[in-house]
Amino acid sequence: MAKTAGNYAAGLKAQDEAALLGCSQVLWLDGVHRKFIEEVGSMNVFFKISGKVLTPALNGTILDGVVRDSILQLLRMWNIPVEERMISIDELYEAYHNGTLEEAFGTGTAAVISPIGELHWRGERLLIQGGAAGELSAKLYSTLTGIQRGELEDVLGWMVEVR
Repeated sequence: MAKTAGNYAAGLKAQDEAALLGCSQVLWLDGVHRKFIEEVGSMNVFFKISGKVLTPALNGTILDGVVRDSILQLLRMWNIPVEERMISIDELYEAYHNGTLEEAFGTGTAAVISPIGELHWRGERLLIQGGAAGELSAKLYSTLTGIQRGELEDVLGWMVEVR
């Protein structure tokens, strides 16, 4: 539930292995069943499947990120269906193969939104959106950064003036 340096040390070996496959991040699965998606790198992760946005439910091992919460608030404000629940890698793999996986992206303080262009699973390369950012992730990024910069109205009351 906390972001600490010790959380990342254990992931260095997996990160090195991912780099050998040409991947920049690791999609982390749960440590018990090794099939439920938790995070991508050090970011929260989202998947748009059949018009609905899915993100892993907070279960004590996933950071309750501010950007994660902001994205959820924007999606709900835009009336985009959202589910916070357990998502298995098998469900994601199936959605890819039946053509319903529309977008995937990570969220975090530094990156804001980081599109996921491809996944590697069991030796197979899964190309998402042709490797490019999807329409929704691009809209989320421009909206969130626009509010942060004062270029868009903050209708959710996030900004606080500091004098």
